[in-house]
Amino acid sequence: MILPGATLGLLGGGQLGRMFTLAARTMGYRVLVLDPDPESPAGAVADRHIHAAYDDPKALAVLAQSCAVVTTEFENVPAKALATLEKSLPVRPRPGAVAVAQNRIDEKSFVRDHGLHTAKFHPIRRTQDLEPAFAAIGAPALLKTSRLGYDGKGQATVDSLPELIAAFQVFKGVECILEERLTLEREVSVVLARGVDGAVAAFPVGENVHARGILDTTAVPARISPALTKEAHAVATALAKALDYVGVLGVEFFVAAGGRLLINEIAPRPHNSGHYTLDGCVTSQFEQQVRAVTGLPLGAVDLKSPIAMVNLLGDLWQGGEPHWAAALQNPRIKLHLYGKKEPRPGRKMGHLNALAESPEAALRAAVEARARLRR
Repeated sequence: MILPGATLGLLGGGQLGRMFTLAARTMGYRVLVLDPDPESPAGAVADRHIHAAYDDPKALAVLAQSCAVVTTEFENVPAKALATLEKSLPVRPRPGAVAVAQNRIDEKSFVRDHGLHTAKFHPIRRTQDLEPAFAAIGAPALLKTSRLGYDGKGQATVDSLPELIAAFQVFKGVECILEERLTLEREVSVVLARGVDGAVAAFPVGENVHARGILDTTAVPARISPALTKEAHAVATALAKALDYVGVLGVEFFVAAGGRLLINEIAPRPHNSGHYTLDGCVTSQFEQQVRAVTGLPLGAVDLKSPIAMVNLLGDLWQGGEPHWAAALQNPRIKLHLYGKKEPRPGRKMGHLNALAESPEAALRAAVEARARLRR
C-alpha cells in the first residue's frame, strides 16, 4: 500500500492527467508528470513536470528513482517505456493491458478470445487482405486504422469494395480493421476500477451521444433496462479480470438492434464519459484511480443525483471568450476547464456537468447551459 506523502508518476499531461493530479494532491500525494509539452495541463498543477519524450531514457530513470508507482493518462504511451519502468517499480495498469488497447486488432481479438462480444471484424494488414475482408464483412462497414485512432480519427465509411480500396489508400496502407456497421439503439459506457486485490467498483452506466466522432454528451443513469445494466457491469468486470487490470478502465459499448450488447472500445485510463463522476458520485473516477494504483481501498460509487455531462470544444471560442456567467445562471451547473491556452475546433477545452431530477432533465439543462456560452 502506497500512502499519502509518496510521489506518483504519471505518463501523459493532458486533461485526464490534470484531474488525476488534482485528486492525488488533494489526497496528500506528490505527482511527477512526464510529458513533452511544456504547457501540458497536468504539468501545470503537478509538483514536478519533466519535458521529455515518453521513451527518453534519462526521464524514465528519474521516474524510476523518484516515484512509488507509475500510471498513465492515455493509451498511446509507448508500451516499451512502461515495460522499462516496470523493471524498477509498479506500473498500474500493467504494460500488457495497455498494449492490448493500443491496437484495434489485438483489442478485438482479445475480447473475442475471452468469450465476450464485439461487432464482426476482419484484420487488414496488406492490400491482399482487402477483398477477403470485404467478402467476410460486407456493406455497410467501417474501415478503422488499428493504431492511433480516437475521437473519430482514422475511420472511414465504406459501402463497396472500390470504396474500401480507396479508403485504405487514404490511410496510406497502414494496418486496419474492417468492421460491420451496426444499427444502434444507443451507445453506453461503463467506467470501473479494479484494485490491487482484485476488488472491482463499477460506476453507473452512462448513455453517450457522439458528434463528428467526438463524445458530445453523457447522461446518467443510462436509459437501459436493469438486466442490460447488470450485463454491462458484468462484461466490463470480466474484461478487467481477463486483463489482470489495476486502475480505472473505460469500456464503450454498442447497444445494437434487439438489445445486443457489444464491446466497442477499451480505454485503459479514466474516460471522458466518466467526467460526470466529479460531481455526481461519492467518489470521482480520478480519486478512484489514485486509490486503485496506490493499493488503497476503492471508494463508493453511488450516484448522488441524475446528471449529464456536455463537452466544451474549442469551437465555442470562435466568437471570443465564452459567456461563463450566463451558463452558470443555473446553480446546478458545474464548470470544469482544463487549462489549455489555445482553443482549436474539435479540441476538448472543458466540460459542464448538470444535476437534475432525471437524466433527461439534466441533459436538457447541460445543453441549454452550453448554448448560453456562445456570445
